[in-house]
Amino acid sequence: MTIREAIEDMERETLSPYATLNEHSRGRERDEPQCDIRPLFQRDRDRILHCKSFRRLKNKTQVFLTPKGDHYRTRLSHTLEVSQNARTIGKALRLNEDLVEAIALGHDLGHTPFGHAGERTLNRLCEGGFVHSEQSVRIVEKLEKGGEGLNLTWEVRDGILNHQTSKMPSTAEGKLVRLSDKIAYINHDIDDAIRGQIICEEDIPLELRKALGRSTKERLDHLIHDVISTSLHNMDVMDKECRNDLEPIAMSKDVQEAMFELRRFMFANVYKNPIAKAEETKAQLMLEQLFVYYSEHIEILPAQYLRMIDEDGEAEDRVICDYIAGMTDQYAVTKFNQYFMPVAWQVDGF
Repeated sequence: MTIREAIEDMERETLSPYATLNEHSRGRERDEPQCDIRPLFQRDRDRILHCKSFRRLKNKTQVFLTPKGDHYRTRLSHTLEVSQNARTIGKALRLNEDLVEAIALGHDLGHTPFGHAGERTLNRLCEGGFVHSEQSVRIVEKLEKGGEGLNLTWEVRDGILNHQTSKMPSTAEGKLVRLSDKIAYINHDIDDAIRGQIICEEDIPLELRKALGRSTKERLDHLIHDVISTSLHNMDVMDKECRNDLEPIAMSKDVQEAMFELRRFMFANVYKNPIAKAEETKAQLMLEQLFVYYSEHIEILPAQYLRMIDEDGEAEDRVICDYIAGMTDQYAVTKFNQYFMPVAWQVDGF
């Protein structure tokens, strides 16, 4: 028996009936030999962790564009906080932690430079639209490894694709990451907004502080405990009464309503705040100009992207969006300066 097979046996004996077992995976688009040590979802997690798109997240905006300070979240630190929250809950619920972590680490790979401002710009420019969750799947299926993709399992790709509010993943692990994403960004965005002196803790409505906690630490603790206790209760009821009107991964109604009210507070006071968003218009105009420039000079795209157009028949606007979306904030600024800013020239003598 290999180490992988022993791990799969342990999963069968110890994980919740609601967990997704490696041996029940729908598999990969391209068949490949199994590893003798790592089960499928662990390999997926490792592939995401080692890919270039994951490393670029460290220089992509979360909420605050070009903040002056080392402690503001980036898209990478957000991803790690989502992963940590989800793994804590997943362990308590005896779900598959490798699947939880793989989905969490991959869920934002497709985010653009300059956060949602960049996403809105590409969505407007690209025929067929641009959605970062769909782009994340496109990265792992096609763009990574020089066009080969990462060949991830169906369950991981499903969780990445459906992590946003309007969609629902098929696995309990995917549903957990979807919820953990909201828990993470609401709370760390409050922390960053307080650091940036946009709001203070006392600006949060008193009833929400009473319901959820009076600090980021208290709110995270309360929300995570609520998801665990509510989910355990729902699983127990579903097992005993065979009910299908409950979700195995859920918050209590009162806590969920309070969290959504806190999210609305953040939209009104932070996400649309003119101080936090002062540079967004510049960033959007910059990405739009880059899109137009590449449309007029398609031949300067890297060879991989040109092959997608010439050999795979991909639309030019989609491939240009692929290239721009993969940029970090600083790389986008660098390319903009290269194409549009005059360069000082030097002449010897007088």
